[in-house]
Amino acid sequence: MLVTCCNKVYHAHIKMFYIVNLEYIVLLDKQSIVKDFKIHDKDTGSSAVQIGILTAKIKILTEHLKSNHKDEHSRRGLLNMVNARRKLLSYMQRVDLAGYKALIGKLGIRK
Repeated sequence: MLVTCCNKVYHAHIKMFYIVNLEYIVLLDKQSIVKDFKIHDKDTGSSAVQIGILTAKIKILTEHLKSNHKDEHSRRGLLNMVNARRKLLSYMQRVDLAGYKALIGKLGIRK
């Protein structure tokens, strides 16, 4: 199967396509994530938007690692993403507690 992404052609199996082109899939979903978490009209990089994008990437990699448990490189990337999200969440909790509570309620990531 040939897959075109960013002016490059990839040979990919269906189930491995989403891991090879993780950024491509998140780009497809990025507009909807930004639309859900934006604070104002031109907001694309606030903490809430970044946390939403990282959460989408984390969910994709978690599903990949369930079936590919020996993929240590992807596991390392997943741990880096989880750490970055944790730092952003602690920043939001410090700066905007009401926004933090609304965000974790919307994402369903903490109790």
